Amino acid sequence: METNHQTQIFQAMAKPEFYPYAVSTVEQRETHISKVFLTGEYAYKIKKPVNLDFLDFTNLEKRKHYCQQEVTLNKRLSKDIYLAVVPITFKKDRYYLAGPGEAVEYAVKMRQLPEELSMLQLVRNGKLKTDFIQELARMLAGFYQNAAGGGNINKIGTRTTVWAKNEENFRQTEQFVGDHLDERMVQIIRAATRAFLTRRKALFDRRIKQRKIRDCHGDLRLGHIYFYNGIQIIDCIEFNDRFRYADISSDLAFLSMDLDFEGHPQIAQRLINFYLDYAIDEEMLILLNFYKCYRAYVRVKVNCFRLRDNDLAASRRAEILRETRRYLNLAYRYAIQFTRPTIWVVCGLPTAGKTATVEMMAKILSLGILQNDFVRKKLFDLPLDGTPDLPFEERIYSKESTALVYGKLLMLAQQEIKQGCSIILDAAFGLRHHRDEALRLAGDMDANIIFVECTVSNETLKKRLSIRDASTTISEARLLHFKQLCAQFESLHDLPDEMHIRVNTDLPLEESLRQVLAHDYALLSHQTAVANKLWESGSLNEG
Repeated sequence: METNHQTQIFQAMAKPEFYPYAVSTVEQRETHISKVFLTGEYAYKIKKPVNLDFLDFTNLEKRKHYCQQEVTLNKRLSKDIYLAVVPITFKKDRYYLAGPGEAVEYAVKMRQLPEELSMLQLVRNGKLKTDFIQELARMLAGFYQNAAGGGNINKIGTRTTVWAKNEENFRQTEQFVGDHLDERMVQIIRAATRAFLTRRKALFDRRIKQRKIRDCHGDLRLGHIYFYNGIQIIDCIEFNDRFRYADISSDLAFLSMDLDFEGHPQIAQRLINFYLDYAIDEEMLILLNFYKCYRAYVRVKVNCFRLRDNDLAASRRAEILRETRRYLNLAYRYAIQFTRPTIWVVCGLPTAGKTATVEMMAKILSLGILQNDFVRKKLFDLPLDGTPDLPFEERIYSKESTALVYGKLLMLAQQEIKQGCSIILDAAFGLRHHRDEALRLAGDMDANIIFVECTVSNETLKKRLSIRDASTTISEARLLHFKQLCAQFESLHDLPDEMHIRVNTDLPLEESLRQVLAHDYALLSHQTAVANKLWESGSLNEG
């Protein structure tokens, strides 16, 4: 009955004469849960009487309630766009827009936005200005800072809840595996998701304590953002609070994923970098690919539901199926990115800031550290306190001894990688052949490798070495060794850009770490794009 009623309403609303103002043509847009009528000046959105487990629009009162929710919630990120909830009335065999008779349906009335000013069209037409991206990042940072949080909202950010939401997606798409979805890819995505959640409980707990779980947008896509009279962001999720409550990084991941889908990962990177200029949240970079995978798979699920519509034209069905497989490929790629272990080689001259950088990286990334000086002392059964008068390149610092130390360091790293764990190496790696050995290890173990080169001015190096002269440390490098240390350090220019980050530790430590994490996101994306081909014939170790 509800469906038949709506069919007649839709037929009436498709005619220009239905509206109480001059309308030349009516355009229509449709999803599996709603239908929109575009009249030029205004748009009217009606919810379909459907029940899809995660939403229930099956009776008029529910549809009215969610229309009101839609108007209220979307006013948070738009201005003068959402105007009212208007009744569709019926009297004497005729339907009216807010006219006489009984209300038989409700519509959200919106000011129609110019499609050419949507972020989607600006991106596709190459007209999205850097200033627009920066202003969007600033707006979102302010929105998240002020969005509701705490209480029941926090529960959505727990590892248990995130696990359940992912499993729900996999469960709801099981019926489509084989016909629409590649079984092996789905299995890998699911295993990668479980592995990440198993290993990262402390991270999810920290996000709650840091108040990073908020009442977000929930459907932050390119087509929902308009650069019109400022920035207007529309169509947030109103039908299910738990889809809107999320870690901030999950909300941003949807938009970032959408940019990747459109073939513009560099814009996605720029957006995230700008966002971090306005929000202190470098830790979100660790979660970004995980949540991009989740968001891509949500699109897979939604499209699978759309494919159940028997009224779809064959051409439209084929188009949706192609889009679904593209989203699945994205989710698969992200799964490899956040699962594949990484060897972080933090290198540079003594006192260039390696140890401080390593310690903060280990804290943020929740990773173990293998320190060259510690391995050296243990290998030769020596006390950990330094011996400042030790001759340069002699005894435990001879070329032969140093070769043994680097060999042991990489052997320990191999053990970590075998267990599926990423690891941080703290060592000078000043000789090219030592770096080549690390590169070979990464290749043999099918791991990412990133060299983080800590750099600093010579003046600062000398100052730090002078301070070390008056203290006892695990390293024996002192000011008297300065010229020799510099002379034997071979430039890292041999390394390709995609695996080499240079950070200036003259800057505050937090800023240096920010450089590392921001570049990490881009570098790992590049490396794992290459690694995808290798994974086609491999299997995921859940570790």
